Amino acid sequence: MPLDPPLDASPDEVRAALAPLRARAAIAVVALGNAFSIGAIIRVAHSYLLGEIILVGGERHYDKASMGMHRFETITRVDGEHAFFAHVAGRPVWAFERERARRSLDDVREFPDDVVLLFGSERFGLSEAALARADDVLAIPLHGVNNSLPVAVAAGIALSAWGRRRYRAGVTL
Repeated sequence: MPLDPPLDASPDEVRAALAPLRARAAIAVVALGNAFSIGAIIRVAHSYLLGEIILVGGERHYDKASMGMHRFETITRVDGEHAFFAHVAGRPVWAFERERARRSLDDVREFPDDVVLLFGSERFGLSEAALARADDVLAIPLHGVNNSLPVAVAAGIALSAWGRRRYRAGVTL
């Protein structure tokens, strides 16, 4: 259920109001090469009140694609994969990569509280090194002849699956 902040509230006031509702989970995107996709992922991540959005690499996001939600989010930028794994050390990293998946998203019964959902670019996916370091690699089941999804759509599907399990477990707004 969306919250309606007062129209005159500052971004800091909105952040403060949302802070106690935020999850410990995070989403990370590696070198997407598309500022619009990054903005869309920020918008979707905001809808699930993740604790952090991690942008791996120096790419920027398109503010309009986030519909202004970037103002209310904790967006962390790290230089590369090594810096990313150092930043999330001790937290489970679940990568999404259809071609090298270890299991299906449909088979996930629950997500760790502090999971980091990791996505790569639509064109190149994730590196072999990132996949090797991930604690799990998941695929989103597809049923047509198309073998991939736009990364923002994939992130939305993954976050929806995460959200259903989180809120079914009794965490409420």
